[in-house]
Amino acid sequence: MAGTRFAVTLALVIPLATGCASLRHPWPGMLGGDRSEPAVDLPPEAGALGHFLRGEVAISRGDVDAAVREFERAVVADPDTALLRRRLATLYVRTGHLDRALEQGTAAVAKEPENAEGLELLAGVLSSLSRDEEAAGTYERLLAIDPTNQEAYLYLAALLGKRGETERAVATLRKLLARNPSSVLAHYYLGRIYAAAHQLDKAEHAYLDALKLGPQSELVLTDLAVTYELQGRTDKAIELYQRILALNPQSVPVRRRLAGIYAGQKKFDEALSQFQALEQTADDPREARIKMGLIFFEKGDLDRAATEFNLVLAAAPKSWVVRYYLGAVYAERHETARALEEFGKIPPDSDYYVDARIRRAYLLQKDDLPEAVREIRAALGVKPDDPELMGYLASLYREQKDFKNAIELLERMVARFPDNDRYHFTLGAAYDEANEKERTLEQMRRAVELNPKNAAALNYLGYTYAEMGVRLDEAEKLIRRALEIEPDDGFYVDSLGWVYYQRGDYRRAVEHLERAVELAGDDPTVAEHLGDAYSRAGHPTDALRIYRDALSRSKETGQVGRLKSKIHVLEGSVRAEGAPL
Repeated sequence: MAGTRFAVTLALVIPLATGCASLRHPWPGMLGGDRSEPAVDLPPEAGALGHFLRGEVAISRGDVDAAVREFERAVVADPDTALLRRRLATLYVRTGHLDRALEQGTAAVAKEPENAEGLELLAGVLSSLSRDEEAAGTYERLLAIDPTNQEAYLYLAALLGKRGETERAVATLRKLLARNPSSVLAHYYLGRIYAAAHQLDKAEHAYLDALKLGPQSELVLTDLAVTYELQGRTDKAIELYQRILALNPQSVPVRRRLAGIYAGQKKFDEALSQFQALEQTADDPREARIKMGLIFFEKGDLDRAATEFNLVLAAAPKSWVVRYYLGAVYAERHETARALEEFGKIPPDSDYYVDARIRRAYLLQKDDLPEAVREIRAALGVKPDDPELMGYLASLYREQKDFKNAIELLERMVARFPDNDRYHFTLGAAYDEANEKERTLEQMRRAVELNPKNAAALNYLGYTYAEMGVRLDEAEKLIRRALEIEPDDGFYVDSLGWVYYQRGDYRRAVEHLERAVELAGDDPTVAEHLGDAYSRAGHPTDALRIYRDALSRSKETGQVGRLKSKIHVLEGSVRAEGAPL
């Protein structure tokens, strides 16, 4: 057969083609040196040989594309020679054409099913294409032919581990260790298999066995240190990372991990030391500068944080995450204008755009509420169905007393998320602000139905009944349920006191409302309730003192007017009784 004759000829030529310097120069007629020579018709096997030789010369010159063309022609001339297909498959791998490499590798193995080189090549291509099951099967075929092939054991074990077949992966590596107990890589891969399966103690032992054979292995030391990190044994991890850096001070990954540990331990000076070293050793120092800026920010050294971020932005002005960090630094320094400027530079196509708009809204909320609303609406333009953004915008509308838009937005949220008790609660509160009591009660009941442990909804529903002077027994039960969940909430205690007030039990109302004032601090509404109870219980002087205290802290126009009126009435009553004002 032509293929057989070519293979014999090829076997004689390969040493020459791969090692003889004379092949670096074309032969007249065959390799295109003297194109004036007449073309010679060659038999098929001779034509394949010519393409093979041209391909080898192209490889020796580094011209992979030319080599591919020649080997493609060689395969066309002699499709039955597996060696040509293996050579072509290897070139396809080098040029990134894995589908073509698979086609040629499969054909080569079909021609020579027990050729170890062909099986190893095919298995590698299958693995690169994530066809793991087929790759594993091919490695197993290879090991049946060549049980001494260490790489095949390692690759097979790695594939099995990736597939979650831990026991088979371990058994494969044990076979290799039975043949070669001194294989550092076998112990190392065993550690990796155990680590991937979260069997960290076994991983540690495997890595330690690898270190006995190769005590200077940076690879093993690094993975063992990571294992110690996962075990929470950071001191051991630090010890190993420092050992690696003594061997290789230029190890960027190790310095990163070590700096990360120090930062997590709040050892900022040690972390900075590592990042400063990274700044000198890394190909791109920007990452180190960013981390240093974040550490300075965490330490409260805002000037140095701003300096690091500005240095990064000088080289990479479109690093939006760094611009966001810089805006946060300015916000922390209360340089509101500069913070707004930095956040404002982040464009809509950035992952940080929405967060930047939220930060701008927070900064603007106190002094320019309409502009804060515009910022959140801009963020919703990018994330139109984000419930957190919708909720924030609704809260801004409520702060503006724009209850119509707030309710409309909250109704949309409840329609989209009908089982979220918090959204029903917020909608109910907005209805209450709009003086729609029945709709308030409806939403609070629904919130309690969805979550019987929603203490805020239980209290709100009970307090609303108490304010309306209706269903006081039910109101008490609801509020007591809220207090079982949060017994020291001053506002819930206030609600219970108000139930007693509405019943006319002023002594018990005073008892609960005094505790509410202690727990709620300086809330003027809670204080006003206590003043009302004192007044009804016959303690006008105490009531007057509490009313005056509430008035000094109240900012709500309606409450201010109401308190002034109550103080005026009580002052007249106390004066008539001759008691000191």
